[in-house]
Amino acid sequence: MNKARIILLKSILIIAAPAIIEMSLNTMLMVADTIMVGQLIDKQALSAVGIANSIMFTMIFVFSSFNTGAIAMISRSFGEKNMPKAKDVAQTNLALNLIIGIAVALLAFLLKPILFMPYQIEPLVTSHLHIYYDIVVAGMLFQFLSFAFASISRGVGDTKTPMYITGFAVVTNIILNYVLIAGWSVFPEMGIAGAALATTIARIMSFSIYVFIIFGGRHKLSLSLKNIHLNRSILKPLWKISYPGAVEQFLMQTAFLVLGIIITTLSTDSEALFRILLNIESTSFMPAVGISIAAATLVGQSLGEKDPDKAYEIGLLSGYISVMWGVIIGIIFFVFPKSILGLFTPDQVIIQMGIVVMMVFAFNQPLLNFNIAMSGALRGAGDTSIVMRLTSMRLWLIFIPGTYLCVMVLKTGVVGLWYAEILSFLLFSFIMLKRFKSRKWAYIEL
Repeated sequence: MNKARIILLKSILIIAAPAIIEMSLNTMLMVADTIMVGQLIDKQALSAVGIANSIMFTMIFVFSSFNTGAIAMISRSFGEKNMPKAKDVAQTNLALNLIIGIAVALLAFLLKPILFMPYQIEPLVTSHLHIYYDIVVAGMLFQFLSFAFASISRGVGDTKTPMYITGFAVVTNIILNYVLIAGWSVFPEMGIAGAALATTIARIMSFSIYVFIIFGGRHKLSLSLKNIHLNRSILKPLWKISYPGAVEQFLMQTAFLVLGIIITTLSTDSEALFRILLNIESTSFMPAVGISIAAATLVGQSLGEKDPDKAYEIGLLSGYISVMWGVIIGIIFFVFPKSILGLFTPDQVIIQMGIVVMMVFAFNQPLLNFNIAMSGALRGAGDTSIVMRLTSMRLWLIFIPGTYLCVMVLKTGVVGLWYAEILSFLLFSFIMLKRFKSRKWAYIEL
């Protein structure tokens, strides 16, 4: 590796390292509930938490997709040294997230019967689900705004601030889980309601810290509350870049809802295993998400500096690093499945069911991580439309039909889902790489 590439590699890792930690901690905020609910309550509560989180995050990820466009536009403006435009983008994106967050939270409450209808679950799971969902949705607006604040930081290359704030939220959530789920001192035992309340409080505290930093003049792109508004000249390009991301997230999250519905036709044990495995895999690819954030930021800044060759090298290096991580984590999954599953549940039936599945999805890790990193590089260039189309085709032409065939027709059980996912990622890794090497993304105007 020549000196220029070593410098680029360092640049990627400097931004990626805090982002990796932040993404891992962000997932831990959700995983903390899963582990503690599984250990301190029961598998029915575990299923309820998984279903509630899948519904809620579908709405959050779909409707907070303006953050994808905001990162691309802020990083490009930052690379051009155009700070007024970067601030305009940040302020417009915050205003959008405030409006959308309020609307989505209200809809989440009003449409609850419809959202729960597809799931074939036993009465105890339903009871837990209603309690957990109502409390967590109450804090949804703060999650929207925290994501918007984080996108501002990432756009200017500051991945440390989101990392520290997320770390604080995770510690807060874990402490409150112990206090509120089982009860402690003057605090009564609240069960699953305690887990939901702990998560909501942690999210409110994260939001409060972001407000203190970004509106208190303590950030590279400090803002003023009085200037938060919708700038029409920013809205059009922001929408153009962001709407493919919204469509992509809608199709992706809907796909996982469909997968969840397919799995609920099996058994409560299969449903609980499915939720555990999703949490394990989500945690495993957080480094790739961090690298994709670094790639998006650095590709955007490089294009702002009029250096597409540098952007190209950053994208390829990001993909290479992510594949290496996928190989390492895949080996760990293959060798230690029982120990990893034991962290999430003491139920030996679920653990035995999951061992083979983990050994299978170990082979998926390099492909999954590569796709995440390359998608980030393309998004940073503003090439969000092609990422949306490729992701949609992978999910709905191969992954979902393949899962249905394996689980419902061939009766493979939960493992069939990962057979289908491996096939889908194998095919589309080649397509994603071909698109990036074409360099068509280098000519997109923002």
